[in-house]
Amino acid sequence: MEQEMNERIEAVLTQIRPALRMDGGGIELVKFDPVTGAAHVRLQGACVGCPMSQITLKMGVEAALQDAIPEITEVISVE
Repeated sequence: MEQEMNERIEAVLTQIRPALRMDGGGIELVKFDPVTGAAHVRLQGACVGCPMSQITLKMGVEAALQDAIPEITEVISVE
């Protein structure tokens, strides 16, 4: 079950990565917490420390993941 969820999340992140790369950034899945429904991700490259990264995270990444995978309640950025 956990492996299947990770694969579903990775499939969505694969669709998002090209847009992040255009700005010199990236994203990786750290873990999914099935109890809380939170996906923990790590921003990479130019996304690290960028003032727009939290907007990208919530309005872009979180929205895309929640659209594709209703079980996801939130996306949390970890260092």
